Amino acid sequence: MAIVPKRKHSKARRNKRRSNVWKISAPTLAVCKKCGKLKLPHRVCKECGFYNGREVIKKEA
Repeated sequence: MAIVPKRKHSKARRNKRRSNVWKISAPTLAVCKKCGKLKLPHRVCKECGFYNGREVIKKEA
């Protein structure tokens, strides 16, 4: 048999427990080694087209 709570928890108490799930955090950003702009980690830089020291996307100057 399952354990049953002795008293009902209020909606406020329940919502306080669940509130951490809805937090939003700022995205982590990395600095591009080629151009110095901020980019998402493990992604191609949108400014210069380089990833891991190699040109992946051709960008016109």
